[in-house]
Amino acid sequence: MYIKIDHKTITLLLKKKVIALERFVYADNSATTAVSQSVMEAMLPYYREHYGNPSSLYSVGRDAKKAVETAREDIARCFNAEPGEIFFTSGGSESDNWAIKGAAHELAKKGKKHIISSRFEHHAVLHSLDALKKEGFEITLLEVHSDGIVRPEELEAAIRDDTALVTIMYANNEIGTIQPIPELAAVCKKHKVLFHTDAVQAVGNVPIDVKAQGIDLMSFTGHKIHGPKGCGALYIRRGVRLQNLIDGGAQERSRRAGTENTAGIVGLAAAVKEATKDIPGRVARLTKLRDKLIAGASKIDRSHLNGHPTKRMAGNFNMCFEGIEGESLLLSLDLKGVCGSSGSACTSGSLDPSHVLLSLGMPHEIAHGSLRLTLSDENTEEDVDYILEVLPPIVERLRSMSPLWERIQKENRPPFQFQDR
Repeated sequence: MYIKIDHKTITLLLKKKVIALERFVYADNSATTAVSQSVMEAMLPYYREHYGNPSSLYSVGRDAKKAVETAREDIARCFNAEPGEIFFTSGGSESDNWAIKGAAHELAKKGKKHIISSRFEHHAVLHSLDALKKEGFEITLLEVHSDGIVRPEELEAAIRDDTALVTIMYANNEIGTIQPIPELAAVCKKHKVLFHTDAVQAVGNVPIDVKAQGIDLMSFTGHKIHGPKGCGALYIRRGVRLQNLIDGGAQERSRRAGTENTAGIVGLAAAVKEATKDIPGRVARLTKLRDKLIAGASKIDRSHLNGHPTKRMAGNFNMCFEGIEGESLLLSLDLKGVCGSSGSACTSGSLDPSHVLLSLGMPHEIAHGSLRLTLSDENTEEDVDYILEVLPPIVERLRSMSPLWERIQKENRPPFQFQDR
């Protein structure tokens, strides 16, 4: 049993000025980000001036086509890819679906119907694999261990003669752990297996060179890096064959049908260029803020950092607090003007604990008390100070009303400890 306040009540209290926000801190940048001013300015002309269909032959259409191809070249340059290897999509989920289902169906013709992934992938990957399983494909999900890292030697042990594809995310969207992508890709290359990575969260957080890192397929999107929603891309290494996911017109060299989202594509390119411009500088600044946040929150009794302490995205904070429920924590923070999450934004409506935290070996009741805060370039040290000011009393108040916390205290339970498997 938990004490909850619903969103409607919060909204009503705010409107009637019964409560007032002391400060607004947006700390859910792994869910989505605000479009940057420069990205917005790059996009605007393609809504009113250069609005033509890129497939049209007249000048307005040619202008749009030129913008799409320039964006393709700019993005390719950021990842050391070739422009012809970049295909625009509606976002990360579509890119994941296309990479996984397209590769699986193509390679099934050669009798390869085994796919390897990990237990803590984004649901765009896991649900794609579930769909393929119903078609007769065999799926192996690797353990990620208590630190949230996939082991290359375990991947190699799982590869079989009929393995078609390995798909491992570059950086986890909930706990932020960064995988050893070059090592995993090298294992796949050794065994002549295609390697796909969902890099939706990684772009702008780690340098990506698709050639040097041995990546065959890579998904990414705009709205995680201050770009527009509804526009992403899939990198497909030259020579890799995928079955189409969307059929129709001849757009994207007849591989992905649908009139191009010119403004979105221009915005995506601008966002990718911004995000990859000074990764070391951004990482250094955000790591300092993240570590201060982790150090401060760790002073709360029975708090647990989830994922590797250093091999994680610079702006990622993910902790569990025993004896409370994540939804109540989020709503209480919302009352203080702090935006966070309790897991993936794509499953925020679910009452189940995070599959990512369960994959680390965390019990259900503790996984329910998770908090993810993700920082961006727009966050400041003052934001972190404010979070650390309001978080401890919220946890204390929620625990004072929690039958679970009362039971933990009464039974004198030892604090939870991760046990690696």
